[in-house]
Amino acid sequence: MIGTEFIKGQGLGNQLFSYVSARCIARDLGYGFGTAGQEQLAVNIHSKKGMYFMDMDLGVPITDKGQYQIYQEKEDRLYLKTCVHDMTHGCYVADADEDLYNIGDQTLIYGNLQAEKYFRAHKEAVKEWLKVKKEYDSYQYTKDNLCIINIRGGEYTGNRALFLRRKYWLDAMKNMRSIRADMEFMIVTDDVKAAGRILPGLAVSHGELAQDYVTIKNARYLILSNSSFAFFPAYTSETVVKIIAPKYWARHNVSDGYWASGQNIYEGFSYQDRQGRLFNGEECRREWENYKKRANFTLGEKKYTQQEVKRQGQKDRALYWADKVAGRLKRML
Repeated sequence: MIGTEFIKGQGLGNQLFSYVSARCIARDLGYGFGTAGQEQLAVNIHSKKGMYFMDMDLGVPITDKGQYQIYQEKEDRLYLKTCVHDMTHGCYVADADEDLYNIGDQTLIYGNLQAEKYFRAHKEAVKEWLKVKKEYDSYQYTKDNLCIINIRGGEYTGNRALFLRRKYWLDAMKNMRSIRADMEFMIVTDDVKAAGRILPGLAVSHGELAQDYVTIKNARYLILSNSSFAFFPAYTSETVVKIIAPKYWARHNVSDGYWASGQNIYEGFSYQDRQGRLFNGEECRREWENYKKRANFTLGEKKYTQQEVKRQGQKDRALYWADKVAGRLKRML
């Protein structure tokens, strides 16, 4: 048996990555599949209903984790002065962990588990596993000239390295309008106030979990944030024509070429850089591999002094408020 655990408070996107990757790895290795913490699936700050809009086969319920070996997916972290988090905890830059395919029976897998390598060969099966019930599916916003924008707010808004800037969204909208001059836009978000500050004047939707999920899944055009929630509705979509996502994912705002993480490069996605240019997954993967060779960086812990961390914290706060003021001024003009 190969399994994983739905952890209390974990977001749905991260839970689906753990579930799909572990189930696919179990299939590849010829083992059975099970999950621990099944009662925690889709139970978080956004919804307490559980997984009510899919009939997911969670495999064998695992109630005694003590009977299993634990495998923690390998992590690679860069310690950089991009923000306090990356100085103290390191920036997660890992690619797929090949050793996952060497694990034995009776193993529980934990980790990021977001690399397409883990599930690419089973894409059609994944679509069936994550099939939305008919009574919750909706094509209300499946329109040939409508692009759905998924803005991730919440705790992201206070992190300057993570929260995508207004320019990213405006550049992506411009790129979508190059496909159709009559393109219209609607926001799906977990944070209506933040979305309104970033893109005032656009229609904003924040419904129940199922509504937000299927609106993304059934869109023709998508502009995504660097959040895991929108990945599987986008990846399993049968309607989507174009997907734009931030290049370098969680470090779009500050990266000089590194990915946070390398696991978030996917086939079929177009990745937009800070200049508004688009790159496909193959181009991004090639650049990332060349960056690792060229930079010759050492993965591992780099110690920064408390004074250096304090100064970076002050800089982060100053730049955060400068961004907010600049954003307000732009909206007033």
